[in-house]
Amino acid sequence: MTQSADHAAEPAYRWVIVFASAIMLAVSMGMMVNGFSVFLIPLHDEFGWQRGAVSLVNFWGLVGLAIGGIVMGRIADRTSTRKVVLFGATVLGLVILATSRADALWQFYVLFFIGGLFGAGSLFSPLIANTGNWFKTGAGLAIGIAAAGQALGQGAVPFGVATLIGSMGWRGALTSMGAITLLVLIPLAMLIRQPPAKAPASAQSNMDDEAALPLPTNVVVPWLGIAVLFCCITMSVPLMHLVPLIQDHGIPLEDAGSVVFLMMVVAIAGRVAFGKIADMIGAVRAYLVASLWQTTLVFFFVQIETLDSFYLFAVIYGFGYAGVMTTLLVCVRVLTPLARRASALGIVTLFAWIGHGIGGYQGGYFFDLTGNYTQTYANAAMAGVINLILVGALYLTINRKQKALAYAD
Repeated sequence: MTQSADHAAEPAYRWVIVFASAIMLAVSMGMMVNGFSVFLIPLHDEFGWQRGAVSLVNFWGLVGLAIGGIVMGRIADRTSTRKVVLFGATVLGLVILATSRADALWQFYVLFFIGGLFGAGSLFSPLIANTGNWFKTGAGLAIGIAAAGQALGQGAVPFGVATLIGSMGWRGALTSMGAITLLVLIPLAMLIRQPPAKAPASAQSNMDDEAALPLPTNVVVPWLGIAVLFCCITMSVPLMHLVPLIQDHGIPLEDAGSVVFLMMVVAIAGRVAFGKIADMIGAVRAYLVASLWQTTLVFFFVQIETLDSFYLFAVIYGFGYAGVMTTLLVCVRVLTPLARRASALGIVTLFAWIGHGIGGYQGGYFFDLTGNYTQTYANAAMAGVINLILVGALYLTINRKQKALAYAD
């Protein structure tokens, strides 16, 4: 069968899956990954909590998301993606509403951990794995579009919440965000379906699926996981600490939030573009390119002082950095067997979310220690270098393995 005939045979409903997943990821990940960044200074102003302590709210949410991704990914592999994401949408909305009534740090920690574990953890890995499984060809582009939804949310949610804080305070902003989460995510969750059923795979065919991969799953998953741990330490620093960094230059919260919003709007194009690039040059090679872009540029944030310069640099940085998550997700798809894909994605993203949490926390910790963000962003750059070394070694290992197999044939 030709590629065009194969493409024509794919169901049109797969694009409903892509765009429904993109919107769900926009709302949920926008809040859980970096939406809390706009609360750092308001909570400090009201309670006197230092930035390191408040950053731990985000850390515990991401730890919950990391663990939940494995558990709920495995459940989605064995049951129904729709049921899992419907459960997650409900829990996440209720947790955000409950957080609006919190008045002690430990309450924020516990609530965000639950929101990550049972809420966002039920959404990210199952939605991404299900999206890729609907596509025989062009899965990189499809995953890129779904991941672009997350990029949109990571810009729009902090920007929107910053505006809400200005008009109704941080409690009102969280109440509004909880209601929006429930009203948007639950109807979209009802649209999620499994891809059309195929003939049951035999045990032998499952073995053949894994045997055809360049590296065993139990090698590639931890390798990618450790690499993305450092990658996400790099990534999380601007996501969590760009808004307060800009505010430290005397720029208002709403303007600071608009810089992140612009960066994430550009990131939408970057995620889609890198999904297509991954289809063209290979997932691991595309991941290397995006990681190099992010690592090279991240430290320059602390050299900028004016709002216009932040806007310009956000455009340059945002396009390339955005490709990291898309290409990682495509790497998991092409390097793991279908029957274990959501579980594998849950394990890899466990390391990713822990990296996000570590990066966000160390950002606040070193600010409290030094009074500025220089060390924070230097640590981000160093973590990026470690990620490049690990991904480069993976690329060379896969290349060597494929050449050896081709020579043997």
